[in-house]
Amino acid sequence: GLVLVLIPIVFVTVSEHIGHQMVINKIVGRNFFKDPGLDKSIIGDGVSTMFASIIGGPPSTTYGENIGVLAITKIYSVYVIGGAATIAIILGFVGKFTALVSSIPTPVMGGVSILLFGIIAASGLRMLVESEVDFASNRNLVIASVILVIGIGNLVFNLNGLGINLEIEGMALAALAGITLNLILPKETPAD
Repeated sequence: GLVLVLIPIVFVTVSEHIGHQMVINKIVGRNFFKDPGLDKSIIGDGVSTMFASIIGGPPSTTYGENIGVLAITKIYSVYVIGGAATIAIILGFVGKFTALVSSIPTPVMGGVSILLFGIIAASGLRMLVESEVDFASNRNLVIASVILVIGIGNLVFNLNGLGINLEIEGMALAALAGITLNLILPKETPAD
């Protein structure tokens, strides 16, 4: 029973990871699928989540906000990013600094969040344009539309009954819907 509840989370996490890798490839101009390899980065994501769980932390994931920061600053150095992370962790234990961060008005943080997430969305759209995805194709249009509406609208699917209590929502449901539609919708053939 518990495994069935966790499977949608796996779809979302892996889909999110792969999507973030694709966007990072475009932003940085390197192919991280080949070096270090998608398999290694997914394993790294899983190991970091296991480590976080062992020490009582939340699950870690590839945070899209960081991709937005990369796109804005154009700084891609692992050392700079690692140094910034280390400084942020240390400053997290300094009460005066956390009070300063907490004093930033909510609208300002909201604006920053809109910018960072907007850059991720725009980078994803850029990939679709550069990959020449044909949105004149009803199949592609339907798949993209369903994913966007379910994901942005945070749609919830409940399956209760027959001893099953399953709820899938938001990005998990959007990922499953996209995968399912891609598998079941017939491929369009060009008109003769």
